[in-house]
Amino acid sequence: MGRFKILIIFIMLSIISIIMLNIFGWFGAQQGDVKSYEKNKSQNSTKTIYGFTMNDINGKPVNLSDFKGKVVVIVNVASKCGLTPQYEDMQKFYDQYKDKGVVILAFPANNFMGQEPGTDEDIKAFCSKNYGVTFPVFSKISVKGKDKAPLYNFLTSKEENGVMDTSVKWNFQKYIIDREGKFVTFFDPGTKVSEQKFLDAITPLL
Repeated sequence: MGRFKILIIFIMLSIISIIMLNIFGWFGAQQGDVKSYEKNKSQNSTKTIYGFTMNDINGKPVNLSDFKGKVVVIVNVASKCGLTPQYEDMQKFYDQYKDKGVVILAFPANNFMGQEPGTDEDIKAFCSKNYGVTFPVFSKISVKGKDKAPLYNFLTSKEENGVMDTSVKWNFQKYIIDREGKFVTFFDPGTKVSEQKFLDAITPLL
């Protein structure tokens, strides 16, 4: 009976996630758009992620300049979302592309229907036990609202990133950063990193 209840809850979360993605997908910048990046990248020499320092899942400060020379995929994650199984897809992608200079940075956030309620220790154990995550996972932050982390102010503001205004629509939204730390584009939460349109955006950066 307990397993049946868990299955029902998971199905309900999945349906809610799909509904919310469809609603929010009607507004704002369009995923995968790289035209503004290509037009403005030469002017964005100072608009990079390298000035940000974030705590990792163990509470250790990490300067994002440590990832200079890598293509960075930034994802806000959650443990109790209908999209949580994307962790498996992300790990496979990381295994395939890490030697090509790609890294995933996961930022747990509890901004959407309380779907990341645990502590950093809980999140670390969940990622390891359920998905064998080896890409960097960071301490829980906020990705929207008044307490939005400065990194996400950069990702969502054209004034800061030099490319486009975006909004984080749900858990598992993806932001692509080039090897010089510059904002390239984003992909909606429902788009998996294994999908061709995502890979088409990554490939020219390798």
